[in-house]
Amino acid sequence: MNHCPARPHSAVVRTEQLEYIAAVTRLGSLRRAAEELRLSQPALSETVRNLERELGVDLLERKRSGATMSEEGRELLPHIINVLDAVDRLRAAAGERHRISRTVRLGTVNAATVPLLIPVVRDFRASHPVTQVEVVGAQQTDIHRALLEGGFDLGLVNHLDGDDVPADFESTELLRGRPVVCVRPDSPLASLTTVPVADLLTEPLIAMRSGYVMHRYVHRLLAGRGPSFSYSTDGAEMGKLMVAEGLGATVLPDFSVIGDPLERRGVITFRPLADESTEVLLMLQRRKAESVPRAAQALHGEFVRRARELGGSVTLRDRPPGETAPRPV
Repeated sequence: MNHCPARPHSAVVRTEQLEYIAAVTRLGSLRRAAEELRLSQPALSETVRNLERELGVDLLERKRSGATMSEEGRELLPHIINVLDAVDRLRAAAGERHRISRTVRLGTVNAATVPLLIPVVRDFRASHPVTQVEVVGAQQTDIHRALLEGGFDLGLVNHLDGDDVPADFESTELLRGRPVVCVRPDSPLASLTTVPVADLLTEPLIAMRSGYVMHRYVHRLLAGRGPSFSYSTDGAEMGKLMVAEGLGATVLPDFSVIGDPLERRGVITFRPLADESTEVLLMLQRRKAESVPRAAQALHGEFVRRARELGGSVTLRDRPPGETAPRPV
């Protein structure tokens, strides 16, 4: 990798340059960052290149598909975040009311969005009114990649009990549940106490697309047997809507269904699978780093608090120094 030549004098780095590089990293594109910052793309690109020349490091890898942090940029990202947080604290102490608001970017698989995520975002916004929360639905592999590259601050992902937890992340187990069959109340399956796999095969099945944990689980559950008819969809929220419209049944973690607005309104319901003891874990993950932005820490804490309220099993793994463990649920 070619490095930008460093200037012969000491580097003079402006706060706005760090804001700009953080925006490009978060959005993964110079064009999208320019739109958010209300700058022309050439002006933003030149500002970033000036910063790279000042530091003598290529911060970005520029590709046709977008801009991502280079290896050197990822090493410097925690320091950039530290500086921006320090500037925010200085502005707040000085009483500046029009300070630049922070953005916390959360990647989430769709299997846990409504019952957990909506209350968390609502409470976080009440206590952090100038901090924007950007929620992006994505598959687990995309969430992990964006966490490593600095595009996401936090990620909500599912694991089947026994799956390896990636070593690159600090992982907090929020909820632990069982796979259930999600159906309409007027479905024949809703009359059963538990649903045997043989009975599940009699209904049209709304399956998650390849790449989702629940796709892998259902594939293992059916063991090569096929349902009467099947659909494939991208995430649990669409799956629940399809169930509500009478298109069939789907298999989801119970924490994705319990408390969902459709379930509260009686439009969908759920039944346990017969003779099935597999557990699904909802994990909150973030990239291992020496420091974490205060806003991301605060949102992380809101998730842990809400998980306690929902009765989830909360266990911290690889807890960063200085962060207190939650009390047992």
